[in-house]
Amino acid sequence: METNTIESITTVARGISDFGMLTIAAAAYLVISLALMGAVFKWFRSMIDRIIEGHAETLADLLSETRTQNNLLNEISEGLKPETVLRIKTTSNCFFDLSVEQVCRIIKKIREENHINDRPATAAKIRRIIGNLHEDRNSKFDCYSFRGRKLSEYTSADWIEQVAQVVETEIYDTTGANNGRAYTNVRTAYDNIKLDFYHRLLN
Repeated sequence: METNTIESITTVARGISDFGMLTIAAAAYLVISLALMGAVFKWFRSMIDRIIEGHAETLADLLSETRTQNNLLNEISEGLKPETVLRIKTTSNCFFDLSVEQVCRIIKKIREENHINDRPATAAKIRRIIGNLHEDRNSKFDCYSFRGRKLSEYTSADWIEQVAQVVETEIYDTTGANNGRAYTNVRTAYDNIKLDFYHRLLN
């Protein structure tokens, strides 16, 4: 231990005698300065990295929020355009008018071809057929959208029962078959359905 201490002192003394005290101090200062500069640089770099990461997260959140707001604004602006609502009403009217004709044919077909004395079986068949018409119309409505939603999302499964009750009433009417009356009643049911559809669109 003493030998190492003596050698260190001898080395420092030799350095001082060879290079001078000022040179040794300058070298020590440079070493300390370089170490300090390296530490400061690492700290500064880590701080910049944290700032960049935070800025990137903020930009990502801002971009997401901007896209959400743009979608909402598009939906609102679409709903405010009168021609958009008019196009939807015109298109949906065609589908509902077609349904009126189809239901009237169904009434006539069931009355002529089915054993309507079996009332439960007839009622189940009516609802199955009307349900198929409803789903077929919805599949066509899926081609159109309003306020970011498909038109089929504005329909209601309750409509099936409304129409089925009209069909069942017409088939079992005690006064007998009357195609004119059946058409009027089916048309009235679909007029109510159209009003419900328009209310769902605009509310």
